[in-house]
Amino acid sequence: MTHTEWGDEVRVLARAVDQAGDVLDHVHRDALGGSTPCADWDLAALADHLVHAPRQFLSAMQGEEIDWSAVAPHVEEEWGPAFRVAGDDLVHAWHAHSGEIPVPADMQTAELALHTWDVAQAIGYPVDQLDAEVAERGLAFLRANLPAEARGGAFGPEQEVSDDAGAYDRLAAYAGRSIG
Repeated sequence: MTHTEWGDEVRVLARAVDQAGDVLDHVHRDALGGSTPCADWDLAALADHLVHAPRQFLSAMQGEEIDWSAVAPHVEEEWGPAFRVAGDDLVHAWHAHSGEIPVPADMQTAELALHTWDVAQAIGYPVDQLDAEVAERGLAFLRANLPAEARGGAFGPEQEVSDDAGAYDRLAAYAGRSIG
């Protein structure tokens, strides 16, 4: 895939970065111990994971081996700004990169969209304010690349969701999150 061929993917990834930063701006220290749709993570661990994700993607784009199971560095406060620095670096790397990419932008969008939904659910952020195209693109990537037999421990079985569910609820349900 060439630079011009991934333009639309990167445009949506940039929007995923923007909205994740916006949602992370609403995380407050007093809520960090709260539960999230990610059963193994409280809000602190989820926010740390989301803040660290762009750095992980950037390292993967540079050909480094990534340990996704490693605990992300803890962020004490200012989750949105911390995320935006790394997210902007990631988007800029896409614009500067030429050649093959080991981690597609749509995969990155799927990860950011799903965990943005997770944080939104945990803090009561209105999901209907999230960018539906980001979720649709992430969901399309997961449907094409994450069949039931390849889900491993990070994703549960697909959950039932109503026919009129929004894009983020469909994405979350596909990734095994309980919608309710």
